[in-house]
Amino acid sequence: MLTFFNQFPQRISDVTTQLTTHGIPLIAPITPAPPLDPDDPWASSQPTPPVNRTTLAWCTAAQMLSTHHRTPLSTQVLSADALIRELGVRGLAQLHTDLHGGAPIDYRFTRCPYCSGCGEDPLLPDCAKLACPPQYEFIDHDHICLVCRGENFQPEWFAEERIVRLDGALAEAISTRGSAGSALGRLMNRRGPRQRRVR
Repeated sequence: MLTFFNQFPQRISDVTTQLTTHGIPLIAPITPAPPLDPDDPWASSQPTPPVNRTTLAWCTAAQMLSTHHRTPLSTQVLSADALIRELGVRGLAQLHTDLHGGAPIDYRFTRCPYCSGCGEDPLLPDCAKLACPPQYEFIDHDHICLVCRGENFQPEWFAEERIVRLDGALAEAISTRGSAGSALGRLMNRRGPRQRRVR
């Protein structure tokens, strides 16, 4: 049976097939730590941990980078490794923001790259895995998406709601025009017509 959540295993399958085709291992190997340089305050003696390239988060990061840069997915492997190694799943939100030029993203209008707009954790983890408090075990509570934080992607509904609010604000402004509005009008008339700038 085809369900919304079937797309997530398909995303993993698509990415891992590309990796296998290019001969890229599905687990990023541990790289040994470089010799510690006493003159470098940022030097680290820790080896880089392995990264599982078959996780949904890694596959999502690789697809986002590949699509944004219009490059083959195989060229974005190390970038996706670094993101997941350093920031984990929540790093996808930062990556998404960075790829949009740093502007905050409203996930009610922009589909979340991780959960595709459902607002729930696409891995459907159980309470035992997440160590939820025992009182939540039997109430069937949602495990929200770690990227969009449970935002409900419904652009048509939210756009209509926003227009209703703006219409209400406009009606309120018009109804109070007798006091503040007329004062603003007098101020604008006192300034006189704008002069056209000569180039």
